[in-house]
Amino acid sequence: MRKNLGNRDKAMRILLAIIAVTLFFTGMLQGIWAYMALAAGGVLLLTALINFCPLYAIFGIKTCKAR
Repeated sequence: MRKNLGNRDKAMRILLAIIAVTLFFTGMLQGIWAYMALAAGGVLLLTALINFCPLYAIFGIKTCKAR
């Protein structure tokens, strides 16, 4: 796996993950929407931590600077 996430993309994913998890634990979302937000937040956080997005790889997208 090669890095395909830039710093801005990574920061945005972490921010969105924090928002999704917060919505879940504060009870602002109910039912299936709450679990979907939690799952999406988990995926966003995981991809940000490993600097790799499988969908970006499939579509050939790279937001990091080329070396």
